[in-house]
Amino acid sequence: VDPDLGTVKVTRVIEITATGTIINPLTSHSQEIGGVVWGIGMALTEGTEVDHRYGRMTNPTLADYHVPVNADVHEVETMFVEENDLIVNELGIKGMGELGMVGIPAAIANAIFHATGKRMRHLPITPDKILMAS
Repeated sequence: VDPDLGTVKVTRVIEITATGTIINPLTSHSQEIGGVVWGIGMALTEGTEVDHRYGRMTNPTLADYHVPVNADVHEVETMFVEENDLIVNELGIKGMGELGMVGIPAAIANAIFHATGKRMRHLPITPDKILMAS
């Protein structure tokens, strides 16, 4: 966290997921990295802006706000804890599309608290919110 500008740079993420039975490790790993990137975006950049005069969104499409890309993401390491969860289905297979992003915003908010002593409770965590927090 830059104390003067309030900007946040996520330099490393280690993400561990209880995944059930892994069918294809390579695609599962890629799916988790995508989830981590999604979580970083959710935490730091992606938010719906509303013009309160007219009640309309000012950024209604993906072209209207920043979504993280490769240049925004640094070291990401993913690991799986395979479990034989037969309650889910006979093979113990789980969907992995969103699992990678679930804990990322909270982890980033806690890292910001650790670095600054400022507790952030609303997403996205933007520089102005960090600078204005007490």
